[in-house]
Amino acid sequence: MLPAEHAAPSYLTDGNTLRSWLVTHDHKRIAILYAVSITFFFFLGGIAAALIRLELATPAGDVMSADTYNKTFTFHGVVMVWFFLIPSIPTTLGNFLLPLMIGARDVAFPRLNLFSWYLYMAGGIFTVACLLLGGVDTGWTFYTPFSTMFSNSNVMLTVVGVFIVGFSSILTGLNFIVTIHTMRTTGMTWFRLPLFVWSMYGVSLVMLLATPVLAMTLALIAAERLLGVGIFDPALGGDPLLFQHFFWFYSHPAVYIMVLPAMGVVSELITAGVRRRIFGYRFMVYSIIGIAVIGFLVWGHHMFVAGQSMYASIVFSILSFIIAVPSAIKVFNWTATLYKGDIAFGAPMIYALGFVGLFMLGGLTGLFLAATALDVNLTDTYFVVAHFHYIMVGGSVMAYLGGIHFWWPKITGRMFSEAWARFAAILMFLGFNLTFFPQFLAGAEGMPRRYHQYPAEYGLLNVLSSAGAVLLAASYLLPIGYFLWSLRFGERAGNDPWGAEGLEWTTSSPPPTHNFEEPPVVTEGPYAYTHP
Repeated sequence: MLPAEHAAPSYLTDGNTLRSWLVTHDHKRIAILYAVSITFFFFLGGIAAALIRLELATPAGDVMSADTYNKTFTFHGVVMVWFFLIPSIPTTLGNFLLPLMIGARDVAFPRLNLFSWYLYMAGGIFTVACLLLGGVDTGWTFYTPFSTMFSNSNVMLTVVGVFIVGFSSILTGLNFIVTIHTMRTTGMTWFRLPLFVWSMYGVSLVMLLATPVLAMTLALIAAERLLGVGIFDPALGGDPLLFQHFFWFYSHPAVYIMVLPAMGVVSELITAGVRRRIFGYRFMVYSIIGIAVIGFLVWGHHMFVAGQSMYASIVFSILSFIIAVPSAIKVFNWTATLYKGDIAFGAPMIYALGFVGLFMLGGLTGLFLAATALDVNLTDTYFVVAHFHYIMVGGSVMAYLGGIHFWWPKITGRMFSEAWARFAAILMFLGFNLTFFPQFLAGAEGMPRRYHQYPAEYGLLNVLSSAGAVLLAASYLLPIGYFLWSLRFGERAGNDPWGAEGLEWTTSSPPPTHNFEEPPVVTEGPYAYTHP
């Protein structure tokens, strides 16, 4: 390294104008642009969620009309799925860390990386415009024939927004795949890659292969809605089930676009928190690839009651049980890594352990929905809502925040308040369970989803759920406060404040524009901890 007085400027100080950020090709700055953008959309979707829970706090629909409620939960779903959950970890932590972890100066296509952010923002503008012009009421799944024939809301505006943001995902996935294949530093063989890099590789494959199907499906909605082409409408010679096959062929792999990066983050957090090699590294790698591949084969379990063939449902049910195996391997290996370890219960580790707990409960309840006989009774109830949120929100958001806390010193060069961070992590875990566990009970008792009023016997469970949402909102707001505080008053971070292993910890905090003064050389596998 160069002496401090001659060290290269950090990426944060290498140009301080707004223009220098908006035209940057530095993967780290682009990660910051994404982080600011998705935080905005997260809180926009969160406001919609707060309105939903406010409405459902009482059985009578006394806050919103049915139509307004439909538009509110549709906006919540569209924003949270496509503008937060899918891009959250890959575009922020992935963009920032991937080149650092493999010893590269940047991603393979820096200009394309910036262009993907502009596409993301363009899609967001269309979606926000939809809200301002009256909203859309189809649900985030855009089910036909309602979306193509009957809805009088701004369906096409929202479809265009999601269509555009899909290309942002495709370009990000392409960039990551080429970067991992061609830009690994000397000695960085495939089985010396950190598990976070493997998770980025797996999720990039899914982005690249699945997202075009979403784009095609949305284009077909436009063709039928605007041009009257008979694709899904049987009166015009279409197939009413075809839309669901197309949509879920993308949208179930999209679940793993959200979860695989979270698994990579948690693997890094656990091995650093216990300071030992990850148990069964190669099995962890194979399970990532297994999840990415099998994820393309289970879309039909969303359609057990839609009218598809009984034999197809049996096959999809079996495959849905099979995909639980690589997920279970990860949980077992994390547990074995922690076994008899001297665990440092810092904020990142608390978030990681929270992820494991919530992901396990979400995964186990997924087995209920994979069983065709049970699914007939649980479909379209709040059981499905709770299961989805345990995986997507409880799991992915917990891991995302854990990763932000873990790499915050590297990103900013500053430390945050550890006490407040631990409190926020615990509050999020408690608030999340209070919000969504009662929904399992309500769903098992038969409460349907997507209604703004409900029978009074479900009142207590919904009051608990709405009370939990208040705690959950507080746990999301707290990190904004102490992170902003740390930027000005936080203690300066060393290069490796956690004593972690990995190339990203060998460079300065925050890193220089080109990451490394000299290209690093890798001589051993990841997580080479030699002492507790």
